[in-house]
Amino acid sequence: MKISRAELEHVAHLARLNLKEEELVRMTGQVDTILAYVAKLDALDTTGIQPTTHAFSIVNAFREDQVTPSLSQEEALANGPQQNGEAFVVPRII
Repeated sequence: MKISRAELEHVAHLARLNLKEEELVRMTGQVDTILAYVAKLDALDTTGIQPTTHAFSIVNAFREDQVTPSLSQEEALANGPQQNGEAFVVPRII
């Protein structure tokens, strides 16, 4: 698969890349080499092969939610240096 110079300039524009003339020439060859390699992968027979997202089979270890007792508001506020009975009091930051 050959990539044209116009296509590479369009992709560079989309990526907001300002390429110089020599960079365009070099990048055209490099991108063409990459696309030729990817084209080789298209020749592989992948019939019957399951698509994978990970190399290893990963399963999340979920647990059931359990209701447990928590601190009352008074107990939680008792740990702070200053409180107003409803919340912690902290210095105003502007």
